[in-house]
Amino acid sequence: MSIAQTILEQLGGRRFISMTGAKNFGDTGNGLAFQIPASLTKNRINAVKIELHPSDTYIVKFMRIGRSDLKTISQHDMIYCDQLEDLFERETGLLTHL
Repeated sequence: MSIAQTILEQLGGRRFISMTGAKNFGDTGNGLAFQIPASLTKNRINAVKIELHPSDTYIVKFMRIGRSDLKTISQHDMIYCDQLEDLFERETGLLTHL
């Protein structure tokens, strides 16, 4: 299983996709990137990038992609796999499960 697939499963897999509207998933080599609907999120976040760090923790970036720019809204380092869902919910305002 690739790192990107593992991260998606840690977020909740298909349940995560259906609850958040996440789409356009991309394998970054050592992580996962995807888009979410900005109209539903806090701070109009519309992109997320999660990268595996050599310390076996994650670096998570919440971003807003515009027509001609990319703005990082927040970045979190040293995130453990069991913290991913809570961090995502706190930063975006989107629930990942019922």
